[in-house]
Amino acid sequence: MLHIALTGGIASGKSAVAARLVANGAVLVDSDAIVRQLQEPAQPGLVAIAREFGPQMIAADGSLDRRALGELVFADDDARARLNAIIHPLVRARSKELVEAAVAQHGEDAVIVHDIPLLVETGQAEDFDVVLVVEAPRHERIRRMIQNRGMSATDAAARIDAQATDDQRRAVADHVFVNDGPLNHLEAAVDQWWAQARG
Repeated sequence: MLHIALTGGIASGKSAVAARLVANGAVLVDSDAIVRQLQEPAQPGLVAIAREFGPQMIAADGSLDRRALGELVFADDDARARLNAIIHPLVRARSKELVEAAVAQHGEDAVIVHDIPLLVETGQAEDFDVVLVVEAPRHERIRRMIQNRGMSATDAAARIDAQATDDQRRAVADHVFVNDGPLNHLEAAVDQWWAQARG
């Protein structure tokens, strides 16, 4: 069984790489998707967030007010650390369950891709057989966040600056995908890496 960690900064193209790895036969354990599930109404993540940061983090419909939480934690290092202390153990426990299910379904030859945006920040790189990093130029990432996520340039830059740097990610990488061109170029690079890794 091969455990691959996939990481990259916000709007770097990590999701596109993950999708291509799955198309090649990998099983994806997506930390962001797990976080979203944990933050649904009545789920343990959302309950703990409301307890830690107050009821104002809950929208009128009972869901997480993501904007309010984002504005808090990206402006306050202590608040971000408190949020991470809540969420990360829950994510790791759920990830373990998903890996066990993948092994049960695919056997010991399974290739499991762990999509972990904060791999470097949480010190998990050494827990995996291979670390793949996706990066893109800063100006391109900001453009994508403005265009695709409706963020302001200031908010986009703050999100980037709250994460690890490209240099910090490269320091733990076994391979780096540079996503500075068309999607088909990125996909071709992933296919080439996969063929070499599995050959």
